Amino acid sequence: MRLFVALDLPWDLRERLALLAGTGIPGARWVPAENYHLTLRFLGEIQAWQAEEIDHALAALRGGSFSLTASGVGTFDKAGRPTQLWVGVERSPALDHLRTKIETAVQRVGLAAERRRFVPHIALARLDNPAEARLAAFVQQHNLFRAEPFAVEHFTLFSSRLGKEQAVYTAEAEYPLQ
Repeated sequence: MRLFVALDLPWDLRERLALLAGTGIPGARWVPAENYHLTLRFLGEIQAWQAEEIDHALAALRGGSFSLTASGVGTFDKAGRPTQLWVGVERSPALDHLRTKIETAVQRVGLAAERRRFVPHIALARLDNPAEARLAAFVQQHNLFRAEPFAVEHFTLFSSRLGKEQAVYTAEAEYPLQ
């Protein structure tokens, strides 16, 4: 199983983000609205017995609900080339605390520590040699994007199946926040 832990997003936010997506950037593969999420921890390929241990560890976590705000757009680069277009999510102590608890829980069941720095974001598009001028214009045009705050009342363990056109995400378990 290919698993990750994420925050599912409310449909009104998904619809607002979908208005940003579309055409206009050659080389962009837009993420469909049903796949928008905020990844807290990518777990990768996991054996069934490990998935069960991860589920138990995540179910034991306690925390309070909180609000987040999607704000701004940007790109991730690899070797100086843009690979992903995203909408940012403003950091908060509650988000960082939840992320730390999840990281500790998955390490306790034997997963290696996450090496990448956590940058809260929602992927809008995967980029494959995009038209740089159009990408820069898109980022500049939507630089001041800001959505209404949304409530975070649970986090979710998702499985991911890679498909021909896009990945298919399935919510395997939800973990409530008080």
